[in-house]
Amino acid sequence: MSNVGETIKSMQSKFNPSAAAGLDLIYQFDITDGDNYYLVVKDGTCDIQEGNSDAANVTLIMDSATLKGITTGETDGMQAFMGGKLRAEGDMMLALKLSELFPG
Repeated sequence: MSNVGETIKSMQSKFNPSAAAGLDLIYQFDITDGDNYYLVVKDGTCDIQEGNSDAANVTLIMDSATLKGITTGETDGMQAFMGGKLRAEGDMMLALKLSELFPG
């Protein structure tokens, strides 16, 4: 598994099922220097898939270092966004919800 895959997998251990109750969302992670993954958050569960989803609600575009920094808490997601290290396409409010779904 790639470093990106390990980083995405580490998110699963931080998943907060109660924050995902009643949700049915797909988060696409487009990693500019690595493999792409998507998270399916549905009714309190989180499933990680490698590749791309045609049905993503929001797509987050960043490099692997930014992803790792955000998941470890070393990088603030909003600061990465404001600094141009993270781009979001689709429903921006769902991008903000990630901090509730995966509290550091």
